[in-house]
Amino acid sequence: MYSRMEYRARRNIVFSCQYHLVFCPKYPHQVPVNRADRRPKQIIAEVGQETGSILLETEVMPDHVHLLIDVDPQFGIHRAVKANKG
Repeated sequence: MYSRMEYRARRNIVFSCQYHLVFCPKYPHQVPVNRADRRPKQIIAEVGQETGSILLETEVMPDHVHLLIDVDPQFGIHRAVKANKG
């Protein structure tokens, strides 16, 4: 597992940019969490590998999803959120 206090480095920067994101659907419907949490976690992890972000923690609730991600500041949080939503 990835340590939260660990720094990452690129050629000219050292960083640790962690964000807590909460995704809520427009029309919340209750979803059984025990069956529906595997696929969203898998999709978010795949997008993280493509964007260079690291998924630290995920929690799927019945009507929303919590994410804790570490994003490269040169990539930007707005691009990471857009990629996860898409």
